[in-house]
Amino acid sequence: MTNVIVVIGAGSIGQAIARRVSAGKHVLLADLRQENVDSVAKVLSDAGFEVSTVIVDVSSRKSVHALVETATAIGPITGVIHAAGVSPTQASPATILKVDLYGTALVLEEFGNVIALGGAGVVIASQSGHRLNALLPEQNHALATTPADELLALSMLQPDQVTDSLYAYQLSKRGNSLRVMAEAVRWGKRGARVNTISPGIIFTPLAREELSGPRGAGYRRMIALSAAGRGGTPDEVGTVGALLMGPAGAFITGSDFLMDGGVTAAYWYGELAPK
Repeated sequence: MTNVIVVIGAGSIGQAIARRVSAGKHVLLADLRQENVDSVAKVLSDAGFEVSTVIVDVSSRKSVHALVETATAIGPITGVIHAAGVSPTQASPATILKVDLYGTALVLEEFGNVIALGGAGVVIASQSGHRLNALLPEQNHALATTPADELLALSMLQPDQVTDSLYAYQLSKRGNSLRVMAEAVRWGKRGARVNTISPGIIFTPLAREELSGPRGAGYRRMIALSAAGRGGTPDEVGTVGALLMGPAGAFITGSDFLMDGGVTAAYWYGELAPK
């Protein structure tokens, strides 16, 4: 049977990682929209990859479980690239928490039950999780370990506590890295690894939408005042993803890799620091 790489979220970053780790494997592309998976499947197929597609709603356990069953019917799952999500400009706080926080917890739980020996997963978080002030230890523990189906009932995530889309996004992305650290323990019992990447502003269609949206001026300022002085490319994230999923990253699990050109450094200790 052919080993399977599951790519959830058929955007530029998921595709960039998949191209580096999927040679000789079957790529199962999953996205909420058929047109997304169809266009990316054509690009990958034309580049020589074996690809099939499926629709998934990561905020639905039934849908995520169906994705797992589709993947395991093809072959052993040796890689999971979770790059699906919504941005602060796109969605309400409730939707962000449901898709980015709960959805990631679902993916980690469901695929952690079936990931093959020697397998690896990468979750795309965000620099935004690094700009959130420190949470209480018990809040960290709750975000990391609360069973997925109880997660959105946490008091810290109720509408009176999370009223802003950006705060919901920051909480979700902080929660992603905490959840991956906890899940790395469980995945490790199967001989598998899982890590997060927290990219900064990466030039994808989603980022360009953000840059032209109401927070665009702030994002452009971040770029200008960062050490790198530019945004990143999906291929740069792909390089880190390939390290984390490949044999060179065999000693790395439960970790979060911040790659934002120095934006977070400038936020805490430089010119982007809040006045």
